[in-house]
Amino acid sequence: MGQTLGEILDEAACGRFPEADGGTTVVRAPNARDTGVIAFTAHSVVFTDEDPEWVHALLDGADCDALAATMHPRFLTALLDRTGRVTDTIDLLTVATWLPGAAETELREVTDPVHPRAVSARRRRDGVRVWEADGGVLILGRGVADRWEVAVEVDEGARHRGLGRELAAAARHLVPPGEPLWSQQAAGNARSIRAFQAAGFRPVGSEVLLRPGGPRRDGARS
Repeated sequence: MGQTLGEILDEAACGRFPEADGGTTVVRAPNARDTGVIAFTAHSVVFTDEDPEWVHALLDGADCDALAATMHPRFLTALLDRTGRVTDTIDLLTVATWLPGAAETELREVTDPVHPRAVSARRRRDGVRVWEADGGVLILGRGVADRWEVAVEVDEGARHRGLGRELAAAARHLVPPGEPLWSQQAAGNARSIRAFQAAGFRPVGSEVLLRPGGPRRDGARS
């Protein structure tokens, strides 16, 4: 298994996952923005600048199944308190391969730097680009560990027509040749999960990202 989060993700994108031994690997956060947890099958990766011994001690003391410990509310709450961060949800982490040629869906790139979707995406990604289609938006950028990430939005009036799947598939043509493309879907958003899987994205694990924002346990700001 790779020694950095980027290496672990590159391996997972190729179908080579951490050993399913029930363990947890702690690696350094790839940058000041990104801290979190990825749970693969029977093995988790915590990426943080906190002391690995503290992480393992917290997991050892968790009153839950070891295979689920890193996604347990008690562990995540303690990690949020310790780091002074906030989070939104636990997501399904998915990945797809690059596709050659042009996308079938007609896209119009948005160059407005203050487009609301671009402004929002830049809080989580670098190099953000935004495209519009009739009834939807596609957002592409470099996210966790510099991986390529895509998100799509479909207008309410354009739902149930396959546009989400078309936009997710179109994104696979927009990344550099040979690069994997990652996306996260909220576990309860079955419609989004179906759209991305229909577009060729396959499940890799679950992921929770911790964003800067809250007070640390010691009272300092993160």
